[in-house]
Amino acid sequence: MTTQIMRQAPRQTARRQRSANPLDTSRRRVFLWFVLPAGLVYGAFLVAPSLYTVWISLNKWSGAGPMTFVGLANYQRIIQDPIFVTSFSNTLLILFVVGGCTFAISFVLMLVLRDIAARRFIRSVIFFPNIVPGVALSIVWGFLFQHEGLLNSVLKSIGITSPPAWLSDNSLFLVIMMGLIWINTGFYATILMAAVDRIPPYLFEDCALAGATAWQRMRYLILPLTWDVIGIAAILWTISSIKIFEFIYAFAGGAGYLPSAKVWNAAVYSYAEAFAALGEPRYGTAAACAIVMVILVGAIVWLARRVFRRDVIEF
Repeated sequence: MTTQIMRQAPRQTARRQRSANPLDTSRRRVFLWFVLPAGLVYGAFLVAPSLYTVWISLNKWSGAGPMTFVGLANYQRIIQDPIFVTSFSNTLLILFVVGGCTFAISFVLMLVLRDIAARRFIRSVIFFPNIVPGVALSIVWGFLFQHEGLLNSVLKSIGITSPPAWLSDNSLFLVIMMGLIWINTGFYATILMAAVDRIPPYLFEDCALAGATAWQRMRYLILPLTWDVIGIAAILWTISSIKIFEFIYAFAGGAGYLPSAKVWNAAVYSYAEAFAALGEPRYGTAAACAIVMVILVGAIVWLARRVFRRDVIEF
């Protein structure tokens, strides 16, 4: 007991000295004035609207006039709505299937382009879809897959006289997922290639001298040294995939019309509930859908942080 008190005494003394240091006190006051404006802006434009969205999700509201408190009825309604179930399923497909394909292709590009002399130029080319607005990309994607578009023209030129109906209800969501893979692959491939670029070259030389295969180099060198970057990329994809809206809306709908409900995700569903073309707008259910998506993102991000948490490797 005495030993424990003796160990704690120097720590408490040092803490008192730090707290009594007038220089540290003045620094805290200066930091406060720098942080306070950002904190006020953050609270006014993010925290307050988020809390207000939670309140809206507990009410029946058309966007104007008084609210009617309904409790969890909006959540019960969206869970029982088959369109929301379809939208939620499509959101999960985008999150996991599109995300899995995007990262798989990004890893392949990372391995292939690492030793190519023109890798910087190719990196700029594959990153290009992230610079162009999503609406413009959706228009280009539509021209490619329409009935007389470029893809069907190529298929007919090689002897396929009856190409698939890419924009039919049965194939439309598949084409949307292909477009999302095309748009996002360059971004995450660039992140992964930047992570590999920071690995010292002599480690790859040691692998070559040891006769390591490509899989062994990936398993024992690249993955351990880029694991933290992969985790950050996975979290970025989780957050961004839930918010995808303009590509689906402009590609499958547009001109003031919503796309078919078969291709809706959670973002389009929330938009349709709040800005219904026919009937009364339902801001309560739109807010409830948004809150459900926030909870989903929070859970997946927490799980991803647990999976990708490793000890820092210094090199």
